[in-house]
Amino acid sequence: MPPFSKWIAHSSLAVLVALYVVGAASHSHGSLRHEVQTLPLWFPIVWGFQRRDLAKWSALPCFIVWLAIMIGIWLFLLGWSRVLKGHYNPVEIAMTLIVGAACLCGIGASLRWRTAVRPAAAYAVAALFAVLQVLALRLSLIRYIATR
Repeated sequence: MPPFSKWIAHSSLAVLVALYVVGAASHSHGSLRHEVQTLPLWFPIVWGFQRRDLAKWSALPCFIVWLAIMIGIWLFLLGWSRVLKGHYNPVEIAMTLIVGAACLCGIGASLRWRTAVRPAAAYAVAALFAVLQVLALRLSLIRYIATR
């Protein structure tokens, strides 16, 4: 079995590519929005392929945020919630499944991987990347970015 760092790198890359596909297939907004949203994922991709322990702590909050978004979309599509409203074409719906599966794989690998990172540093990196992911999502809603 490949090392956990590679699982995290591949899972992060799968999320990134699926969201780029959504940007390319979407008629309501451009791809720049999705490029901005996925900027924090580049760190766990690079660090994961370099087998650095920080890949786990940078990826975990990103996976959690993206999985929460996908769950919100699925609940909307099932008619159970109206938190994340929108119009989703078949490609976008398929990509939500890929993003959700990649996040679950990444979370699973993260939870099983024991790193040598000290707890204070691990929590700091995780908190930083949670903030970065939320900030990236917020920045992607700026009109200039959202329409390009």
